[in-house]
Amino acid sequence: MIETKIRKVGNSAVMTLTTEMLTILDAKEGDTLFVVRGDDGSLKITPHDPAIAAALTAAEIVMDENRDLLQALA
Repeated sequence: MIETKIRKVGNSAVMTLTTEMLTILDAKEGDTLFVVRGDDGSLKITPHDPAIAAALTAAEIVMDENRDLLQALA
């Protein structure tokens, strides 16, 4: 578990990400991170857009189901 503090900057609340956290996320200053709310109310920070991941999964399913047709069209 990694502990961090929330501090006020202007009208916003800011959570500082330590170097260790950035390393775990494989992120650097200026990168975009996504926060996803879990069913249990928890928050997950990820460097990958969950909407794109869902679209890629759906595309893989369609390609698997239509492999012969797509190969014929190629």
